[in-house]
Amino acid sequence: MKHCFLIDMDGVLYHGDAVLEGATRFVSRIPPPRRLFVTNNPIRSPENVAHKLSQMGFADIDETQVLTSAEATANWLLRQKPGFRYFAVGAEGLHEALRKHGAEDSEAADFVVVGEGPGIDFNSLTTAINLIIGRGARLVSTNPDATVDATAGGQHVVVPGGGALVAPFEVATGRKAIVIGKPEPLLYEMAMRRLGASPSDCIMIGDRPDTDILGAQRLGMRTALVRTGRFAPGELLPDGVRDPDWDAGSLSELETLLTNSI
Repeated sequence: MKHCFLIDMDGVLYHGDAVLEGATRFVSRIPPPRRLFVTNNPIRSPENVAHKLSQMGFADIDETQVLTSAEATANWLLRQKPGFRYFAVGAEGLHEALRKHGAEDSEAADFVVVGEGPGIDFNSLTTAINLIIGRGARLVSTNPDATVDATAGGQHVVVPGGGALVAPFEVATGRKAIVIGKPEPLLYEMAMRRLGASPSDCIMIGDRPDTDILGAQRLGMRTALVRTGRFAPGELLPDGVRDPDWDAGSLSELETLLTNSI
């Protein structure tokens, strides 16, 4: 495989702590310089994601091969305003990414950033509303996903995603959030810069046509839909999403399709 691969993780490589069929073999066939794991999930830091993948049996993984929406958000804020001040609502992975480039300031933030995970409550919503309406802070969402899959007590559960969690802030302020994650272009553009690749060099592999596939298609990448996540075999594509270049029931099937066509 000579192309560069952007690979979504949850629903493509694993469900919770269970590795999906053919995932470790598929990843092992792509040299590290030509692969990047990209995720809309801002909860874990790249270091933690790389550690999880290594613990699951994926070889030669480190944090430089992982790009999260939290990391992309922090880099976007830095480009907008070096030394930015922020107020963030979400899990530790988001806070960790923002601390690398900015300073937390709940009284005079330039940006209110909403991610996934715990953190939203009456007080945080009140603080954010007053920063946005009273001080002109810009509302930013790490990703648009309405829901995401998770594991709790060993059971599969569906939990609110970034799109659901930012909605109360949008309703309360009347402002639309700036969205960073897939299908918006920023995450893909950062991934290509890290790989030193152009859209024509890249194949995006994902399980969600409305985010993974749609965003990559908009930029001119080739796409591979793997139906091991929320999008079941035989399910019709959403409106506005073209047929992917490859449509597979598993990574093992995709490996065969790619070997025969690129």
